[in-house]
Amino acid sequence: MKRWFCAALLPLTLSLLSVRAQSTDHDRLVGAWKLLALEQPGPDGKVNTRTCCGMFVFTRDGHLSVQVMEGDAKANAAPAGPQQYSQGGYEASYGSYVVDEKNHIFTFHVDGALVKTLIGKDLPRRYTFEGDRLIVQSTEPDEHWRVVWIRY
Repeated sequence: MKRWFCAALLPLTLSLLSVRAQSTDHDRLVGAWKLLALEQPGPDGKVNTRTCCGMFVFTRDGHLSVQVMEGDAKANAAPAGPQQYSQGGYEASYGSYVVDEKNHIFTFHVDGALVKTLIGKDLPRRYTFEGDRLIVQSTEPDEHWRVVWIRY
């Protein structure tokens, strides 16, 4: 009977360890995310969802990479604020990140990017989790975009 009891508890124990292993925001960020929506206010103030696809990858050791391809480069060429993130309808950058779980902000240190003016910058990003989705927004008051990602 003891063997049966131990065998019955093993899946529960492994399940609890898995939940515990993903209990920090840093652990929840780790992995590959697929772009679901990129939202940005238009000139009229209405929020527009831009046609695009992309991938966001966070590694356990604190590195990240993001790529976004816009569906209509001519229509979507304007930057989402004072900072330009894409060029010719494509955004690509990589670097390292640190997570401030208390304030729900990760700071992306850009080591390389298609847009050269981003290299060396620290880009703080507000994040929230909504179920299996990751919502990322700029912390800059004049940047009003919002990106919704879902885990691959």
